[in-house]
Amino acid sequence: MELFKFKSIQTNIAAASACLILLTAVLLGVISYQLSASSVRETAQDYTAELIRQVNANIQTYITSMENISMLALSNEDVRELVGEAGNDGTSAEELAREQRISAYFHSILASRKDIASINVIGYNGRFVSDREQAELNPSVRLEEQPWYKSAQEASGRIVVSSSHVQHMFKDEYDWVVSLSRELWSKDQTEPRGVLLVDLNFSVINDTLNNIDLSKRGYVFIVDEDGNIVYHPQQQLIYSNLKSEKIDEVLAKGSGSFMTDEGKTSRIYTIQNTGFGWKIVGVSYANELIGNKREMQLSMVAAGIFCLIVGLLLAVFISRNLSRPIKQLQEHMKKVEKGIFNIRVPIGNPREIASLARTFNLMVVKIEELMSQVVREQEIKRKSELTALQAQINPHFLYNTLDSIIWMAEGKKTDEVVLMTSALARLFRSSISRGQELVSIRTEIEHVANYLTIQKIRYKDKLDFHIDVDQDIYHYRTLKVLLQPLLENAIYHGIKNKIGTGTIQVTGGKREGYIWFEVSDNGVGMEADTLRSILEPRRSDRESKGVGVVNVHERIQLYFGKEYGLSYASIPDEGTTVTVRIAAIEGEEYAGGVGA
Repeated sequence: MELFKFKSIQTNIAAASACLILLTAVLLGVISYQLSASSVRETAQDYTAELIRQVNANIQTYITSMENISMLALSNEDVRELVGEAGNDGTSAEELAREQRISAYFHSILASRKDIASINVIGYNGRFVSDREQAELNPSVRLEEQPWYKSAQEASGRIVVSSSHVQHMFKDEYDWVVSLSRELWSKDQTEPRGVLLVDLNFSVINDTLNNIDLSKRGYVFIVDEDGNIVYHPQQQLIYSNLKSEKIDEVLAKGSGSFMTDEGKTSRIYTIQNTGFGWKIVGVSYANELIGNKREMQLSMVAAGIFCLIVGLLLAVFISRNLSRPIKQLQEHMKKVEKGIFNIRVPIGNPREIASLARTFNLMVVKIEELMSQVVREQEIKRKSELTALQAQINPHFLYNTLDSIIWMAEGKKTDEVVLMTSALARLFRSSISRGQELVSIRTEIEHVANYLTIQKIRYKDKLDFHIDVDQDIYHYRTLKVLLQPLLENAIYHGIKNKIGTGTIQVTGGKREGYIWFEVSDNGVGMEADTLRSILEPRRSDRESKGVGVVNVHERIQLYFGKEYGLSYASIPDEGTTVTVRIAAIEGEEYAGGVGA
């Protein structure tokens, strides 16, 4: 045990865990994979090749039977005389009797062979005999244009085996067959006389290959020497290009095997030549051939597990004392994540953990100090911003109101000056609010009423206003001097330039947990570009289209949150409506009306 008593945690973990666990696991994994992969591939290829040889033997049996049947037909004297006659129309009694004998002969052959679909002789002299007694040819089919007919002529007496196809030479019959055809010659083998056709039921090949078991997804297919599919269990998918096979590689390869490089879907092709132009191909998926591979892996894993258990126990025993202080440090870190900073980690051994604990304790102290400092700075900043924003609004309003009083004083309108000055006094009395940031909605509405009264005195018949705020919300709280900049904006930019009397409507209420106000005017309205940019922050006074609008919007969001603020709707020459949305904060109950 002295071997692993290092002072460094890194050395202990590397020596115990890496050497005893990782090395063992990697070594066992590599050996298991190499042995099992090689063994499985060889076993699968041998097994598939043997199955393909059996399939080839079965198909060879059927083809040989068809060849034997063709030899029987060729050796029949009546057949030779039938195709050898020239200039006869086949209506004499002797000719009819010969055809009946040939048809009966063919029929007797088919009676013992359910795999044969039909036997037919087509003479170049125009004579035709089939195993069917009342054979009726398809009038829309020309026999001399059929592929099996042409292939027999080109082979000059040799046997030709076709690909699978639909035989439609007989009327109302459409059997799926494989055709064996050969040309008939005269007795002295000097002159071709006709074509012998033997059709094999395709279902025989289909039934034979469907019973082949090549794992769950494996299958067998047949391709001819021209690359045409003779049989495939998913033939319709092949024809519709939804599935493809490595036909070129199969044709280029003789008997043998090759594996595709398709990742997890890699396939093993095992090919067997038939000797008559066909290739029988077995396809199996590499990732399914796990029988032998699994056995080898289990045996290797069983031995590896024992080594891993011993190594893990040894590693746990050595690292237990090392992990205890680390877990303790982890628990303290989780408390810091929850915002608990009045904690300290005990400092012990080994050296790395002790150094880490001292650093952690210093970090916690520093973070606690910085967080307190940030909270104080943010509170000061928030109050400073509110004060600055409000300071931007009040001087602007005071300047415009005093300007109006001066204008009336110059016009010797003493009564109006007294009335406006009195309203201004009440206005500022309600806006002082003893230094509070929030005032009751009742106070804000009184402020609005006083402001509009002042402006109406100034503009006389040019301005009219209506206040219709639900009194049930008067006890809720709002920012002071909230609506005045909006009213001032409506007057100076909406109604002042309007021909005739302008009207301002102030409404308000509560819905879905928040307080809303609307300030509407029937003034000149705004263009779409101005409407889109009216709430853009940090615009200069020269660029601004509204008085204090951005400041009001920023005050609301600064105090209540980003989901609250102003929204504008305006139609040129019809008017503008600004909607104010603030949080519903309750205060004292309402107990009076709105003062002027």
